[in-house]
Amino acid sequence: MPDATPSTTTSTIIAAPSPPAPKTTYARLFTLPGARAFTLGNLIARFPQGMFSISAVIMISGTRGSYALAGAVTATGLVANAVVGPWTARLVDRYGQARIAVPATAVSACGSLALLLCVRFEAPDWTLFAAYLASAATPNTGGMSRARWAHLLKGDADALHTANSFEQAADELCYMLGPVVAAFLCGSLLPEAGTLVSAVLMVTGVLIFAAQRATEPPPHARTEATKTPLRARGMPPLLIAFLAMGAIFGSLEVVTVAFADAQGHKVWAGGILALQAAGSCAAGLVFGATKPTGPAGRRHPMCVAAMSVLMTLPLLAAALTGSLLALGGALLIAGMATAPTMVTGMTLVQQRTPASQLNEGMTLAVTGLLGGIACGSAAGGAAVEHWGPTAAYTVPVAAAVTALLLSLYGYVRRPDRQ
Repeated sequence: MPDATPSTTTSTIIAAPSPPAPKTTYARLFTLPGARAFTLGNLIARFPQGMFSISAVIMISGTRGSYALAGAVTATGLVANAVVGPWTARLVDRYGQARIAVPATAVSACGSLALLLCVRFEAPDWTLFAAYLASAATPNTGGMSRARWAHLLKGDADALHTANSFEQAADELCYMLGPVVAAFLCGSLLPEAGTLVSAVLMVTGVLIFAAQRATEPPPHARTEATKTPLRARGMPPLLIAFLAMGAIFGSLEVVTVAFADAQGHKVWAGGILALQAAGSCAAGLVFGATKPTGPAGRRHPMCVAAMSVLMTLPLLAAALTGSLLALGGALLIAGMATAPTMVTGMTLVQQRTPASQLNEGMTLAVTGLLGGIACGSAAGGAAVEHWGPTAAYTVPVAAAVTALLLSLYGYVRRPDRQ
């Protein structure tokens, strides 16, 4: 009699092989839908930030024969952008990136073209200032990109750390290559070529960026209860620390140009300064590929402390060797502390700013940097005049120590240490 018990058949389920994970954290970052498209547009729009000032200086000084006039015009635009920028960012938070960034960019581009025409047709000097004031409408494209990452990566602190590191590396790349491209265009084509190309790139990039509506953070209506990010807990000392860090960059640029000039190689100053940006860019990419340990509020003073220590290297190189080659190596190493410090600082800004005011909060940090650059440039120039270019390297060191003290103060004042 056959067995009534049904025979059991053991079946083996073979799971389909999962696709290999991307090799790097950056590759995983750009698998997010729409991330590549808005990043491409933002990079195109951001690249001219490293071109505008040098293009204006070359264009104005080449046609008017006055570096003083060129410097005054670009300084006016810098101050105007520092004042107007937070207001533009507030509108971005309230009405959305596309609705504000596109017309603001159009106004800025018209200002650049007006400046070009005023220079080309020998208009009075005051018209140059009036035209360049329109550059104050330039939106903070880097801040808008960081806001998109914060929106897409909400709740994923490690991925947001990688995204912020990428954005800082992109900033350094733009400021490293932008002046080189601008100088080439102005020197090989026309004095006005750098200004024209930068305006075209900015408009093109913002249009591409704004067209990516799927990744755009939602606008947040402003209410009477909404306060400025300046009042957010922990923000005032952090923003003042950004001011001090800007003074590092502004003074370092002026002093390095003066040092190269004293060595009889002023033409090399741009390349020497580019090494600092290169070191920062490389360090930023490495920093973004590592997982941060501890809260950002604790890491920030450590990063600023590292910057303070490394900022002594240019001073030592200039004082002990007097060699541009040694100075370049010192700046390359010193720059490696910049990106980690900036990334951690921007992370704190994102944590301490309400989500409805994120663009405004990050633009306030940029405003602090711009104000610091202006102050640092003035202090560095005065130090060169009174002490000489070698001793003037104490100015960026002093600015770095000031930033460290402010960062430590902000850490002590925050009970949650975040």
